[in-house]
Amino acid sequence: MNNHDPLKERKLQKLQLIIHLIPLIGIIPSWWTIYRNQGTNAELSTSRLSIRLTLVWLIIYGLLWLGSLQTSEFLSLRLLYLNGLATSGYILTCLVLMFRVWQQKK
Repeated sequence: MNNHDPLKERKLQKLQLIIHLIPLIGIIPSWWTIYRNQGTNAELSTSRLSIRLTLVWLIIYGLLWLGSLQTSEFLSLRLLYLNGLATSGYILTCLVLMFRVWQQKK
């Protein structure tokens, strides 16, 4: 008796890809996948994308936050507002990518 269910495997792979795209938390399984260099091409590609997105967001976040500490109150408020926009954009991008994976789109 063969219990091989391709539909179940696709669901598991989709879940793994979605986990890689969770904002901030997804970088951990992504680093692990890249470090082991094991996984499907889709998993490795998604891991690289997740790491890039998170690192770009962290750099932008850090620079805007540091800039807000060194400037006047007027400019500081604007930099913190941009920081919030960057964070919202990062999270929204991750959610859109997760939705596209769920819908089986590239």
